[in-house]
Amino acid sequence: MALFHCEFYSDSLGLSTGMTVILPDGPAGTRGFPTLYLLHGLSDDHTIWLRRTSIERYADAYGIAVVMPNAHRSFYTDMKMGFPYWTFISEEVPTLARSWFPLSTERGDNFAAGLSMGGYGAFKLAMRRPDLFAAGASLSGALDMVNRWQEDAGFPNPEFSRIFGSLDQLRGSDDDLFHVANELASGSGPRPMLFQSCGTEDFLYQANLDFRDHARKLGLELTYEEAPGGHEWGYWDTHIQRVLAWLPIRKN
Repeated sequence: MALFHCEFYSDSLGLSTGMTVILPDGPAGTRGFPTLYLLHGLSDDHTIWLRRTSIERYADAYGIAVVMPNAHRSFYTDMKMGFPYWTFISEEVPTLARSWFPLSTERGDNFAAGLSMGGYGAFKLAMRRPDLFAAGASLSGALDMVNRWQEDAGFPNPEFSRIFGSLDQLRGSDDDLFHVANELASGSGPRPMLFQSCGTEDFLYQANLDFRDHARKLGLELTYEEAPGGHEWGYWDTHIQRVLAWLPIRKN
């Protein structure tokens, strides 16, 4: 595998930022490498997956590229008072990464995954852009920002407001994953495969159960797993391996 630390100017954000990219060895083939967009959590950045897990070694076994962008504490959202991180992550990052590296543009070769805030972002990418992503995976995701996040985590209200506005503005919007799931289920377009995993001692466990039950009632294709564990890197290092084994990665 080859490792690239990319520092660049983002037109959508209007500032300099970065992403970390892992590429498989060998030729990319005519379609380019299958690609996993791997998202970080609330207090981390684009380097954290490399520093706290063996993602490079795990990805090598599958011949998949991994793109890890920096989104700060944005919840991968076009913030009410801040920066347009949804536009950045859903449009600019894939475009730039594909212009610099031999990555596949085929829907069936593109996937999103993440932990905590990144689990929320990965499901939002997969469900709002099913035309671009064939699958999304959430590890310990903050999946219910309307009903449970402030109760479960004590997310500071000023920060919540800067990102989402009021609860009334968030509820039923494209940043409310329960609403996004409803829209996906009622539409006629492609549906991504979804993978969800959460530790039974995680403070987000009940929110994950609530989303699991909601998705299943809608008939979405959701694989759910749980195991003993909290909101910590030992769980995520183990279960990102489960994600890679589950993804429908094309063999070159």
